[in-house]
Amino acid sequence: MSPDDIHAYCAAKWGAWEDEPWEGDVVFKVGPGDRGKIFVFLGDGSSIGVKAATTRDEADDWLARYPDDARVSAYIGRSGWNTLRTGGAIPDDELREAIDRSYELVLAGLPKKYRGPGAD
Repeated sequence: MSPDDIHAYCAAKWGAWEDEPWEGDVVFKVGPGDRGKIFVFLGDGSSIGVKAATTRDEADDWLARYPDDARVSAYIGRSGWNTLRTGGAIPDDELREAIDRSYELVLAGLPKKYRGPGAD
């Protein structure tokens, strides 16, 4: 996936919006304004940071499958976040699935009133 493809894919999600909390670091969040939570770290597009799982053990599956293209995210890796290289061995459909999973996990962690239509 190209950086533009990733950008468009993230932006198309319900309630998603782009932010740049640190100069040069583009992220996508879901949720309203100051309550919005990051679901993808995009940066320059050469890799993406995603919440891969709810636990580090589950997220380590990515590292086992793609040892050259997946790594534990700095600082937040213990919470199930991974950095996945784009343009490498990880197929585009799996990158989209990783974005979807991250979005779902982060959205589920928001208060019900911020989860949108059909929230349980």
